[in-house]
Amino acid sequence: MPSAPPAADRVYTHVKQAVLDRRYEGGTLLTEGELAQAVGVSRTPVREALLKLEMEGLLKLYPKKGALVLAVSAQEIADVVETRLLVEEFAVRRAVPASATLITRLEELLEEQKRRAESGDLAEVAVTDRCFHAEIVQYAGNQILARLYDQMRDRQLRMGVAVMQSHPDRVAKNIAEHAEILERIREGDVEGAAACVREHLSWVKVLVRGDAR
Repeated sequence: MPSAPPAADRVYTHVKQAVLDRRYEGGTLLTEGELAQAVGVSRTPVREALLKLEMEGLLKLYPKKGALVLAVSAQEIADVVETRLLVEEFAVRRAVPASATLITRLEELLEEQKRRAESGDLAEVAVTDRCFHAEIVQYAGNQILARLYDQMRDRQLRMGVAVMQSHPDRVAKNIAEHAEILERIREGDVEGAAACVREHLSWVKVLVRGDAR
C-alpha cells in the first residue's frame, strides 16, 4: 500500500486545485485553522503550503489573518493571451504537415472535451481544452517554447474555468473552433490553421474589454 503524501503536499494540492477550479474564488480569505481542519493536518504544513502558493502568484499572505486568493486581473489575461498567440501560432505552423499520430491524438482530445462538456465539469473541460493546444506546442519540437507554455498552465486553467462560468456559450464555441483548427491541420493548410488559432484566441481579448463575441 503506497504511503500518503507529506502533509504540506496534501494541503498544497487541496488549495491549489480549489483555486484553479474556482471553489476558492478571487477575494476569498483562507485561514490556517480552517485549512488545517479541512485537510486533517496541523497548522505547520499549512503555512508551508501557503508560502509555496504565494510564490506561484495564487495567494497573498497576511500575517495573523490568513491568505487571500488573488483575483485574475485583466492585465494578466491580456499577457497570457499575447504569449499564447506568439507560441501557438508558431507551433501550429511547425506542426503542419502533421503526422497521423498528432491528428489521432487531437481527435481523441476533442472527443474527450465533448464528453466533459456534456457532463458539465468545467474544470475538466478546461484541462482537456489546454491539452489540445499543448499537444500542438509539444509536437512543434521547440523544447524551450514548450517549457514556457507549461509555465502558463495554472493561469490558463483558472482563466478557462472563469470564462466558461461567465460565458457558458463559450464551451460549445471552443469545441467548434478546436474542430476547425484540427480540420485545417488535417488538410495541411498552414495559413488556415494559423488563422484559426489567431481567431480562436482573439475572443479572450474581446471579453477582457467587456464585450461578448
